[in-house]
Amino acid sequence: MPLLEIKNFTFSYPQSPQPALKDINFSVAKGEFIGITGPTGAGKTTLACCLNGIIPHFQGGRLQGRIDLQRTSIFEHSTAQISRLVGSVFQDSEAQIISTEVEQELAFGPENLGFPPREIERRISEALELVGITELRNRPTINLSGGEKQRVAIAAALAMLPEILLLDEPTSELDPVGTEEIFQVLSHLNRAHGITILMIEQKTEQLAAYANRILVLNGGTVALEGEPWQVFARQNELEEIGVRIPQVTRLASMLGGHDKYSLPLTVEQCRIFVERMLRRQI
Repeated sequence: MPLLEIKNFTFSYPQSPQPALKDINFSVAKGEFIGITGPTGAGKTTLACCLNGIIPHFQGGRLQGRIDLQRTSIFEHSTAQISRLVGSVFQDSEAQIISTEVEQELAFGPENLGFPPREIERRISEALELVGITELRNRPTINLSGGEKQRVAIAAALAMLPEILLLDEPTSELDPVGTEEIFQVLSHLNRAHGITILMIEQKTEQLAAYANRILVLNGGTVALEGEPWQVFARQNELEEIGVRIPQVTRLASMLGGHDKYSLPLTVEQCRIFVERMLRRQI
């Protein structure tokens, strides 16, 4: 049974002649790590807002179809109920973090939902440990680096014990080192703890390495869907849409000598691919 199921879903903003999302259909099983990518204006952030309750609770519009979470329409839930089911991490951690200390930031959500102090303490400690930032607990948030702030934002979402962790381009303002750290944290949460992750991201190298399924949005529709090797093998379609394929995949495609099943997606896979090509030529 899917954890999340979107059926024939269409959404239009007020006064907009064209829908932002058109006939979206896909499901999410518990424990998946799904990467969502696509060009600017494809509908990625609109989809995120539909999944975390911003639409329709704070942003109106015309809705058709269903979004079911645990077999119940997500639009029948209050924002408080949705926050227990879908934990959100946004692109700008500066805007998301509202407390002056890390511990206060993690306590904010559970406190507002009325959990007792002992439960709040347990959630804070577990979330900090899961994300690997226990040492930041008493640090002022203003003194944190960009990567540390995103980890705090992830921990604050986890403190709500959501069914799904939804992230909207959380690495867009991070350098390559910070980006890799965030992906490693998410991979650990997914593989070691079974946390379901939906991640909107433009950095296809990392999506190819860490996600187990990719959705490509274009013009408000799901243009491509599948495992990373299935999606990134369709280079011509992705270029037409405006989505970069991983650099190592492009290199291997230029070199030839592969089929879609052996097309490398990561640096390590590309190393093995090149070694095999060289051995065949010796």
